[in-house]
Amino acid sequence: MRLMSRHTHEKQGSPNGPVPAAMDTLEEQEWLDGPAAGVRRAVRALPLGRGRDALRGLWLGHPLHPVLVQVPIGAWTCAGILDLLPGESRAARRLVAVGLVSAGPAALAGWVDWAEQRPRQARVGLVHATANLAAVTAYAASLAYRIKGRPLLGRALGFGGMTLATMGGVLGGHLAYRQGAGVNHAEAVPVLVEPGWHRIGVPQDFPVGEPVRRMADEVAVVVVREYDGRFHALADRCNHMNGPLHEGKVLEGCLECPWHGSQFRLSDGANVQGPATAPQPRFDCRISPDGQVEVRLGRN
Repeated sequence: MRLMSRHTHEKQGSPNGPVPAAMDTLEEQEWLDGPAAGVRRAVRALPLGRGRDALRGLWLGHPLHPVLVQVPIGAWTCAGILDLLPGESRAARRLVAVGLVSAGPAALAGWVDWAEQRPRQARVGLVHATANLAAVTAYAASLAYRIKGRPLLGRALGFGGMTLATMGGVLGGHLAYRQGAGVNHAEAVPVLVEPGWHRIGVPQDFPVGEPVRRMADEVAVVVVREYDGRFHALADRCNHMNGPLHEGKVLEGCLECPWHGSQFRLSDGANVQGPATAPQPRFDCRISPDGQVEVRLGRN
């Protein structure tokens, strides 16, 4: 019976199905690392200044790219619907143009986010961007032929662009929901920490101005002791990509992640520099009557 059960399972193929299996295979394509490295250097070299954090969505509290994508996708979807109706060619042409104009900012925000991703995520992201670039090319050609008075070819190219954009959307969904790109990796901290105070040591255990890692229940915290004796504590794993904050630097009242340079204010956990877009979970600190340093989860 056990042999028959194993045989049956093998005949059924991958339990994940063909699409997830294809995505898993894509993640393993190491040959994409070379092109990804070159594109990453180019994106990081763009003179965006503070606009880089604006494109990341620091002001919004989560990545901006998914918001901007709604405009081109919505415009092109509406254009496709109008292409199926008689007498709507002019409106469809305008919607294709709106999609093309709005695709640029959406792509730039996506590239800025992508430049800080891990290799497996970067591989999927590179193909995601390639599919979207192909969609933009198809829609640009579609608009050109519509203007030239060849609406049938323009419509065909438009539907081809929609197919490519849909493929890009599937890859983007895999990036966000399967690989966790752009999500808040510290969201579970309030669930993992029991209410109340947790002892983490005595004041002598914490050198002034140096980040020190301790455990509060099931969560690692990074503790910094000020020169005036005050203590600050944040969740240790950076909410951007789980970087170890205790290995970072204390800079003007902030703690900098050693992996990607996100900066969090020690006093309240606010993120003052990306690529992180969410605040870092903060802990209240106190000295107990018997001289122990204690922390409890605070409110950001």
